[in-house]
Amino acid sequence: MTEQFNGLKVKLQQSQRAAQVAKDNAERQEKSLDGVRGKVGSLAATSYMQGGADPTVSFVASQDPQALLDQAATLHYFAAQDGTKVQGLMQAMQAAQRARKAAEERAQQVGQLQKQLKSQQKKVTDLYEKVRGKLVKKDPTQLGKLPVVGNGKGAQALRYAMSKIGRPYVWGAAGPTTFDCSGLTMWAYKQVGISLPHYTGSQWNAGTHVSQGDLQPGDLVFFYSDLHHMGMYVGDGKMLHAPHTGDVVKIAPMAGRPFAGAVRVA
Repeated sequence: MTEQFNGLKVKLQQSQRAAQVAKDNAERQEKSLDGVRGKVGSLAATSYMQGGADPTVSFVASQDPQALLDQAATLHYFAAQDGTKVQGLMQAMQAAQRARKAAEERAQQVGQLQKQLKSQQKKVTDLYEKVRGKLVKKDPTQLGKLPVVGNGKGAQALRYAMSKIGRPYVWGAAGPTTFDCSGLTMWAYKQVGISLPHYTGSQWNAGTHVSQGDLQPGDLVFFYSDLHHMGMYVGDGKMLHAPHTGDVVKIAPMAGRPFAGAVRVA
């Protein structure tokens, strides 16, 4: 299932590039069409000034090549004046129309792939949560062996932190074998190239504040009005943290502690 998800991501990226190419081509064709329209418009104006009939206004402004074919009188008039320019306008309009259609089709393809990707991502996440839920009941320490959903810095940092499940809490420690709460998060983010201070109050200002409903794996979660405890969000209302003296790094429900807020570091 994960590889299906990765495959969809590749297809989406390819379609997005193709859609951009189609859009750029459509814009070029539109510019080319504008140039040809200008030439034919100049021809019409010259003909009018020389006393000729002027059936050209709707012709030059038209967006529909087929409509031009129906305007026999107009075509006959221009053919007598400058058939090459008329033919050029027809070809430019047809090319622009094809380019617009191709761009629209590519955009629709991107939209469909985005929906498929979102659906597949939900399936992967649901399966992950189901397996994790079973392990929580059986042996919480096994959670550190599960993959973390996501590829961002936060998810990467969480993977490192989860490798420390079962390590003892020691006040003032920041790894690699013992930790306090802010020491664990500092150590985890250091592994992915991000430097955090060893203090909950400073880490509170180390990123962008996010709501509880918008939490993602790896986000820092804070508790109590004085922010004296924190952890890393895992998912499903749970966090990874180093609780207190006599305990170990572990995953626990966030409920039961007064939630103060959350910060997304990366």
